[in-house]
Amino acid sequence: MILNGAPAPEFTLPDLDGRPMSLAQLRQGRAALVVFFKASCPVCQMTLPFLNRLLPSDKVSVVTISQDDAVLTQRFRARFGVTVPTLLDDEDHGYPVSNDYRIAHVPSLFLVEPDGVVSLAVNGFSKADLETIGARAGIEIFTAGEAVPTWRPG
Repeated sequence: MILNGAPAPEFTLPDLDGRPMSLAQLRQGRAALVVFFKASCPVCQMTLPFLNRLLPSDKVSVVTISQDDAVLTQRFRARFGVTVPTLLDDEDHGYPVSNDYRIAHVPSLFLVEPDGVVSLAVNGFSKADLETIGARAGIEIFTAGEAVPTWRPG
């Protein structure tokens, strides 16, 4: 996967309604958190609902990129209560954006700065890294007393 300090590959993908969305649109004057996932991934199922908590932020925009088709992705979102905007990078199109980001495991998270540089690249679930992203967004992503693992591999 691409690493901290690398330029983030630009992309445009359709959302679940078929509307195109680009990384440039997401970054407009703020950082963008780009999260790749698959519906069948248990660590993704644990991670993505926490990302909903970042939505009120005006400092960090959040988008998830599904490696599944629209039907599986919609089921995943409904089952796990995910409301973060979701784009599709599926097998029928050869996973172009996943390949550009060199995704080998999911979830993979990239914090892309307004200048297009990746400042944080995370593979799997990392409580500390999510807290760092939350602090950047001005939001406490975990609540006191919430049972959250320190780390889970993707």
